[in-house]
Amino acid sequence: MKAAILHAPADLRVGDVPVPVPGPGEVLVKVGAAGICGSDIGRVMVTGTYRFPTIPGHEFSGTVAGLGDGVSGLAVGDRAAIAPLIPCRHCQWCAAGKFSLCDDYDFVGSRRDGAFADYVCAPAENVVKVPAGVSLEVAATIEPAAIILHGIHKLDLKLGDAVAVVGCGALGFFALQFARLSGAQPLIAIDVDEEKLALAKSVGADVCINPAKVDAVAEVLKATGGRGVAVSLECAGSGPGRDLAVLVAKKQGKVMFYGTAHGNVTFAEKAFARIVREELEVIGSWNSYSLPFPGKEWFDIIALIEAGRLVVEPLITHRAALEEAPSIFKALKERTFGPYHKILFKPND
Repeated sequence: MKAAILHAPADLRVGDVPVPVPGPGEVLVKVGAAGICGSDIGRVMVTGTYRFPTIPGHEFSGTVAGLGDGVSGLAVGDRAAIAPLIPCRHCQWCAAGKFSLCDDYDFVGSRRDGAFADYVCAPAENVVKVPAGVSLEVAATIEPAAIILHGIHKLDLKLGDAVAVVGCGALGFFALQFARLSGAQPLIAIDVDEEKLALAKSVGADVCINPAKVDAVAEVLKATGGRGVAVSLECAGSGPGRDLAVLVAKKQGKVMFYGTAHGNVTFAEKAFARIVREELEVIGSWNSYSLPFPGKEWFDIIALIEAGRLVVEPLITHRAALEEAPSIFKALKERTFGPYHKILFKPND
């Protein structure tokens, strides 16, 4: 089969490898769509995976193509989204059903071969069936959407709370929709990219702010009657984004950090002073796994998509063949790719 194989940081090559064979309790998945996560760019081009060679790719969907021994409840031809985290099932966190905090997890696409390939193996318990009305392209975005919903579940978000989403990429796109579904008012989108703000507007943002053009804090205060937002969702993963998420929060407001840091994190003096002096609650959220595994988030999202309450299609802007993977990752690292929201590889098209 064809696969995009990472041999070392920034050394991604497309080649032929054997089709994997599912072991006991595993299924073979024919990949329908595999998305590029923001973390994949750093993983492929800078830090590398946990071993080499590795096939990256953890946001994906596909069709069950083979069953290992002992698999029940699934059949060849089933359409599914696949959760990439494989918990140990033995640590205290797994025993409590908090699989995101597993002490010794495996992970498809970084610790074991992933979905930038024609086929991939995964544990049967990680396979979530999707209904006929949900396309495989849409199903490939359930993983990043679940990350956001996992964080939303940590918040006591009340009807009428002002909410700001800082960073309106793929994670911000879902954060805006879940905040809107939770009753956010006003819902404020903040990003330096006008195309991302236009997409935010299309999914219900009441106010769109470009901090490269205006004083974002002043605009948020104007939109919230001088108070600031009850909840700030930081999805940018940048120093300025983290500071801004703090600065727009009201006294005793909540700041949720989703964005990954790629180096030491420091706060501007004014932002840190607000955390302390205005008693802000700072919350971290990572991944999306809970009970029933892989998580209530996954099943809720499928139901929302099927009901037409969660919009996904506008997020998908590019579809590519695996052969394009090396050049695409190079362009993404060098920021020469051009405007995009979500890029999907379609290995079997």
